Amino acid sequence: MPRSSAAWRVFRSRNFGPYFVGNAASASGTWFQNLAAAILVYRLTHSALMLGVLNACQFGPVLVLLPWTGRVADAFDRRRLLLLMQTSAALLSAALAVLVWDGEVGAWTVIGFSAALGVTTAFSNPAQMALVGSLVPRDDLTQAVALNSMTFNLARAIGPVTASAVIAAFGIAPAFAINSLSYLLLVAGLLAVSPSPVAQAPRGALRESLTILREHRELVGFLGIVMAVSVAGDPVNAESPAVIHAFGYHSDWAGVIVGCFGAGAVVAAMLAVDRLAGSRRGMGVTLGLLGWGIVLMAASPWLALALGFLFVAGFGSLSSNAGATAQLQLGVTDSQRGRIMALWSVAWMGTRPLTSLIDGAIASWLGIRIAAPVMALPAVVGSAVLLWPRPSPVVREAPG
Repeated sequence: MPRSSAAWRVFRSRNFGPYFVGNAASASGTWFQNLAAAILVYRLTHSALMLGVLNACQFGPVLVLLPWTGRVADAFDRRRLLLLMQTSAALLSAALAVLVWDGEVGAWTVIGFSAALGVTTAFSNPAQMALVGSLVPRDDLTQAVALNSMTFNLARAIGPVTASAVIAAFGIAPAFAINSLSYLLLVAGLLAVSPSPVAQAPRGALRESLTILREHRELVGFLGIVMAVSVAGDPVNAESPAVIHAFGYHSDWAGVIVGCFGAGAVVAAMLAVDRLAGSRRGMGVTLGLLGWGIVLMAASPWLALALGFLFVAGFGSLSSNAGATAQLQLGVTDSQRGRIMALWSVAWMGTRPLTSLIDGAIASWLGIRIAAPVMALPAVVGSAVLLWPRPSPVVREAPG
């Protein structure tokens, strides 16, 4: 009950509430974009490898632009930066919708637009994650991070299923148009909030981000947890059309795979995330739920059973990621958050280009039922490491 009261207090706050609503709308729209792009590319190519290429191009800018995105988020007004990026993304999505409506669009055109949207994401993510800290008091930061994570997973639960229905009923182009509108809803939310002023950091280089890690070595482990969660979730995020096809269903049903995973994440945000945040054993358990949930999903003979394991995996994904993310934000000063969240973006999305290519290649060669357990290995191994008993310190008796 106290956790529910804290979440409600943060949600109702003058600054966080409008941002939360706008961010939830934008995140839902992003799933319309991602699912529509994946389904369109899969229809055009019938290739799991091309799905990997699509995701590699979408998330590649996060890694390539790392030397600039974190310091831009710390050196410039974060809200203005987000307004610029969200408006640019809205225009790109609208242009893609028009092209699809007007006629034939090749797979590489879709991939090119995804790469351009990836550039806006690369600059938005560090600023957006860092902005959360200036919307609430420090004592509410863990809860705000959990709620912020919940918006993405609420979107993951609702967005893909709704997008599947829209695509099945109206086609691909309306899904891109809805995503364009969703960016504008976040713009409206950003215009309604007044973040607390943050001292702007000097425009340093990437090495300053690495200096922060050297000064706070415990943050490296939290970044490792975020990376393990990202890799293990790739079969759901990048290969959902291939996953649903493996169970004998049409690619239009791919949203059900992502939606069930997201539903588990939403439950995690409401029930457990701030209790598990910062707990080594708690993160070990939730990483295990993610990793073994993906493994058992791939081994399931029936879709209904697989969806149950995906729900469990989604619960573990959100709990692990939000707990590690909160500790990353709490471990640095306000003026360092942009740079540490740029490193978070690399751990969360910057690994996706290589991960998606590996995932797609294995799925094309051996099938998605083999690829998924392989991608789950970092979470399974990470869980074992976190749960492995640490030796108790040796207490020597004083000589008598």
